Amino acid sequence: MPARYQRILLKLSGEHLAGGAGHGIDDGVLASLAEQVREVHAMGVQVGIVLGGGNIFRGLVASARGMDRVTADHMGMLATVINSLALQHALEKHGLYTRVMTALKMDQVAEPYIRRRAVRHLEKNRVVVMAAGTGNPYFTTDTAAVLRAVEVGADVILKATKVDGVYSDDPMLVPGATFFPRIGYMDILSRGLKVMDSTAISLCMDNHLPLVVFNVGVAGNLVRLIQGEAVGTQVGE
Repeated sequence: MPARYQRILLKLSGEHLAGGAGHGIDDGVLASLAEQVREVHAMGVQVGIVLGGGNIFRGLVASARGMDRVTADHMGMLATVINSLALQHALEKHGLYTRVMTALKMDQVAEPYIRRRAVRHLEKNRVVVMAAGTGNPYFTTDTAAVLRAVEVGADVILKATKVDGVYSDDPMLVPGATFFPRIGYMDILSRGLKVMDSTAISLCMDNHLPLVVFNVGVAGNLVRLIQGEAVGTQVGE
């Protein structure tokens, strides 16, 4: 079955990499993610990835405890680089040429993020992992993911979560929460749904960037989504 999208931006949370432990990096989760990306890549899809860093360090939590917000956010950005290097290793073990590009300069660790270079890597069928957020404090990795998706001309941004999509409430806390197979950007903002932060959703809306929220923990979901099946929640105009 042909791929629905030619170029995607996959947003993964740091918490997902931790698996059941809640912190650190789970090798089994990394291997599963790498295999799913390999399957999608084999379909001819160009893949960009943005990772969070919450499994190692959460800047907002540290800020709430009294740490300077700018310092805390920079530490969070560094956590995303650690996750990105780990994912690069897993992807390369699965035979995928991968480049890590960072918004913070660290030339001995990874390439600097340069939009044209990132696009060129994608055109050469390399998986591009974009780390360190936007390089600026006060911006989440969700916002960074949308920004990178717009910059590299991704057809869609895929927000990987541990639930099946967008609900009226947290389905893990509210068993009767309503599932939305399709929802608009403005509905998310007006309802205050915790899909992405408001800056990320507004950036999607302003740039007419489709967003799909899906459960990456279900085997085969990513491939089915790329093939055009009704997986997760479609977010649009």
